[in-house]
Amino acid sequence: MSVSFSVKKRIDSIDILRGIIMIIMALDHVRDFFHIDAMTGDPTNPATTTPILFFTRFITHYCAPVFVLLAGTSAFLYGRKRSKKDLSMFLLKRGVWLMVLEIVVVNFLFGFDPQYHFVGLQVIWVTGLSMVLLAAFIYLPLKAIFFIGLTLVIGHNLLDVFNSNNAMGEAPPLWWSLLHQQSFRPYGEGRFLGVLYPLIPWPGIMMLGYCMGALFVPDYDAAKRRRILVSVGLQAIIVFVVLRWINVYGDLVPWSEQKNTTATIFSFFNVTKYPPSLLYCCITIGPALLVLAALEKVKAGWTNFVVIYGRVPMFYYLLHFFLIHLLCTIAFFASGYNMSQAADGMFLFRPNNFGYSLPVVYLIWVGVVVALYPLCKRYSVYKATHKYWWLPYL
Repeated sequence: MSVSFSVKKRIDSIDILRGIIMIIMALDHVRDFFHIDAMTGDPTNPATTTPILFFTRFITHYCAPVFVLLAGTSAFLYGRKRSKKDLSMFLLKRGVWLMVLEIVVVNFLFGFDPQYHFVGLQVIWVTGLSMVLLAAFIYLPLKAIFFIGLTLVIGHNLLDVFNSNNAMGEAPPLWWSLLHQQSFRPYGEGRFLGVLYPLIPWPGIMMLGYCMGALFVPDYDAAKRRRILVSVGLQAIIVFVVLRWINVYGDLVPWSEQKNTTATIFSFFNVTKYPPSLLYCCITIGPALLVLAALEKVKAGWTNFVVIYGRVPMFYYLLHFFLIHLLCTIAFFASGYNMSQAADGMFLFRPNNFGYSLPVVYLIWVGVVVALYPLCKRYSVYKATHKYWWLPYL
């Protein structure tokens, strides 16, 4: 899902963090296809969830914002020895490519539906669109890019008051949905368009990541970089705690006291992802920066495994969706379902009443990640030793 750029010397801490996120991301998608309640329940609803189910969903919240943040960082590093014009053109072309990839390839892998009865504009779409916008913003001074990005992240919840009240099932205007409010709408006979990832504030996150790239140039003091990452990460966590406790600004849905302490804690941490609220960004990007700083000094065998996924994120992203849905299709027929029931849910071969317990979901997740490792490792070596024009796009 993440987008990385080929650079002559890769930075392991960035690739390891990206790899961790890619592995965690697969858990959420396996849950979508295999958990018995995935299509009918809300894993973050304090009134109905369980601790392990809430954690399973909450931990995957880190994926998308960290992906987009590191995509911006990779863009900065990719452009260090290139002209602004060359970097801008690359970002523009790659952004358009990602948007096309989302609509044509990712939607097919997600639904296995060649007729595209449902088209979702998700994280690859919004990453591509943010990249197109970044292609224009890179001509501004770095401080200006940082200010614009920070303003989008901090201030976009002011736009919540303009959201349409769709309690009656009416979708907001398409232009507003693309900007700031998730929606589902028909786009033809028996077909639906889902704007799952509205644009704002994703370009702001990518801009902040682009600015963060300045900390990773070769001549930057490593100790100073780690201090900055830790300081900013802690500040983001503090902002989350203070603003969430005040319960006035920073998220579309305030927290509230629930039936018990555990459920109240769930409510406190149940922040809005679509679009990502300020508090969502703080509690995901903040801890991620602490991990990024810590990874610079980590020397362990597990990092050699994890880093592979971080070096070929798009390759892994497409493969993992195909494998998960293929396994789901096999389980569908093995469970006694037939073709007449294939379209009973949102995705083909995934009926709403199909699925397994959470422990089985975790076993399938581990199996998917391990199964993809050999292919990802081989492609990582191929990508590092070849210079074909198409390699930066996959």
